[in-house]
Amino acid sequence: MSATTRKVTANGLEFTVLEEGAGPLVLLLHGFPDTAHSWDHTRAALAKAGYRAVSPFMRGYAPTPVPADGKYDTETLGRDAAALIDALAPAEKRAIVIGHDWGATAAYAVALSAPEKVRFLVSLAIPHPASLKPSPFMLWKVRHFITLRRKGAPAKMRATNFALVDELVRRWSPAWQVPPGETDAVKQAFAEPGCVEAACGYYRALGFSIPKSQRHKVTVPTLAFAGATDSVLRTPAFERARSWHSAGYEVVTLPGGHFLHREHPEEFARALLQRMPRP
Repeated sequence: MSATTRKVTANGLEFTVLEEGAGPLVLLLHGFPDTAHSWDHTRAALAKAGYRAVSPFMRGYAPTPVPADGKYDTETLGRDAAALIDALAPAEKRAIVIGHDWGATAAYAVALSAPEKVRFLVSLAIPHPASLKPSPFMLWKVRHFITLRRKGAPAKMRATNFALVDELVRRWSPAWQVPPGETDAVKQAFAEPGCVEAACGYYRALGFSIPKSQRHKVTVPTLAFAGATDSVLRTPAFERARSWHSAGYEVVTLPGGHFLHREHPEEFARALLQRMPRP
């Protein structure tokens, strides 16, 4: 079984998605620096287990076009996810939503703004946004936020052949012996006109405080994955988020760092499928 590539119009944008399997919809949202291919192993495992797994290239990530409105804020990402669910499952209008990194932010956004569309929420590497508290240690760990907000960041990334991608992967998943070619897909996407500017736009859209829309409890069952060697956030950060969930919340720590689903794809898929609602 292999994924089908097709285009889906949602929230005014023509998303390119990778689709595999048949059954209840599972929407897989990638983060930075990544693409829809981040979910290749997970998508195949879900399809084999009886789900319809769809991973979109997020807004601005080629081949999904750069949005004309230039919006990359949290609420927009949530509206993208909600509209993708409507477009992909017009009869049921709900899905299991799985997000990593920025994809997790989008997953939380749709679960908070449109909980009726989310059957089950799964987050990787990012807990409930309202649970994150600034500290000198945290600010050092996310110093890339400042780097990527700078006006010259896209040009600098291009000039170095996107070496920052490999630097961040090594920094965030320090125990991962990254296979050759593992980051090629995102570098190829970033090489497309406007794509790396769009990716940096997610960081420029960040405000200095959590949006009001994010300061509520999640009312759908949630599964959160933490990487045991994630250099940014580990299990205690996810445990602190427990009070922000009112409909069931499980934290699972697995080997690996920030990219645990790519470092240990079989173990991640097995743990995920053991806990997801049955097809």
